[in-house]
Amino acid sequence: MASGSPTPPYELRFDAGRMCLDLLATAHPGERLDGTTALRAWIGGAGLVPAGTPLEHADGSWLAGFRELRQDVGLLVRGVAGAQAPPYGVALRRVNEAARTAPPAPLAVRAPDGRLVRELAEPPGCAALLAVVARDAVELLTDPVAWAAVRECEGDNCPLVYVDTSRGRRRRWCSSEVCGNRERVARHRRRAALTRA
Repeated sequence: MASGSPTPPYELRFDAGRMCLDLLATAHPGERLDGTTALRAWIGGAGLVPAGTPLEHADGSWLAGFRELRQDVGLLVRGVAGAQAPPYGVALRRVNEAARTAPPAPLAVRAPDGRLVRELAEPPGCAALLAVVARDAVELLTDPVAWAAVRECEGDNCPLVYVDTSRGRRRRWCSSEVCGNRERVARHRRRAALTRA
């Protein structure tokens, strides 16, 4: 895929167990938030807004805001400063500041078929949506039970982080279909090579 083309929504992942960790997944294996179309797809897929919420007003400043929050959350979750990352304390301050903004106000409205559905009181702003993700990060970082279940994928060269909610807390990979399958194929090839030798 060309670096300037938008990422199709199906390439975005929502299997980390927390919205803030799903945001981290948008940086692997390459930049997934490569345009406002991809960002709008992620916002909808992550459940920040109800289906059908217009987000045409999202612009490049939204991309910058979500990427900055992603960097800060990644630093806090991993607990170490990388070469290009801001210091831990700065990241913590920025996540806390983002979490202070009021999230979008939901309304219950009657759908044409009579059911009650959720809509937003007004088109959401970037700061309000960032607040939803930042609040999720604050809750994760301060909840000892949830924090104890945070794991980093054991797949080769996979930096993804997830909440292990599996029975017995034995989950090893961000995705059994992706990294788990790669590990099983590699193990099979190693065994096959030993039997041929």
